[in-house]
Amino acid sequence: MNVSKQMVSVAEAKQMDIVDYLAKAGHHPVKIRNHDYWYLSPIRDEKTPSFKVNRKLNRWYDHGIGKGGNLVDFGILYHQCSVGKLLQKLGGTSSIQQQPLKIKKPAEEPTESNLKIICENPLFSFWLQRYLHLRHIPLSIAEAHCREMIFNLHDKMYSAIGFKNDAGGYELRNPYFKCSSSPKDITTIKSNSETVMVFEGFFDCLSYQSIYKNQEIVQADFVVLNSLSLFEKARPCLEKYEAIHLYFDNDAAGQTFSRYAKSLSKKYHDESRLYKDYKDLNEWLTSFGKSKKQSIRRST
Repeated sequence: MNVSKQMVSVAEAKQMDIVDYLAKAGHHPVKIRNHDYWYLSPIRDEKTPSFKVNRKLNRWYDHGIGKGGNLVDFGILYHQCSVGKLLQKLGGTSSIQQQPLKIKKPAEEPTESNLKIICENPLFSFWLQRYLHLRHIPLSIAEAHCREMIFNLHDKMYSAIGFKNDAGGYELRNPYFKCSSSPKDITTIKSNSETVMVFEGFFDCLSYQSIYKNQEIVQADFVVLNSLSLFEKARPCLEKYEAIHLYFDNDAAGQTFSRYAKSLSKKYHDESRLYKDYKDLNEWLTSFGKSKKQSIRRST
């Protein structure tokens, strides 16, 4: 039997109807609101539905783990397999083979349009402070840039660490999920330096400050993109600096943007070698712990 003939392409798999795929796998929505189908997560145990599929966009998002994407992204998590194995499953099982949908995918994951900020406070909740501790971020550093946000989402109240962007929106994180409030934008932290440190997310920015907090380093400005899709928007701001140091994730997207940036100008420097065996700067910091902080030296 020629297995390759049974495999669908990645492009075909990405266009398969996620709602229909879940139904054939025995997962049905608990509630439906317009284009949003809400499920008890198929990839973890929960009692309150926090797994959403937007059928118009044909995209899923699991608020409990802060991940989402297309059918391929879901399938490799659900089956714990490689992309190749998933394509064989899709092509070899007629019950889940679908006609491609004619849809236009969004350029980026949208923010939660029905998220409403209720209030903001200092970071006083023990469980959020413990979350910072587990990620090796000193409370004093987090307090300088973050607030404790109370917000309403899908008629339920939540709290999270909030990191404000330049347009007034917030990146929201707690141990169980991550999301954003509108509007989405970059965050700039300025100290009139000619050097800027650039991060994908705010936990990496806080990690950098945590690592070097007891060392005399050159004062620098900071830019947090809050999404790689905002890199082009940030470029006019970044390229005013004499030196631009990039601390992007060690994944395909992060490294692609680092290579792209370096092709634009010699001002850009990829600093991901510092944490080359880890996903990002915070994972490196967390893995090594406090005892290692004192022994590192700045790589730039």
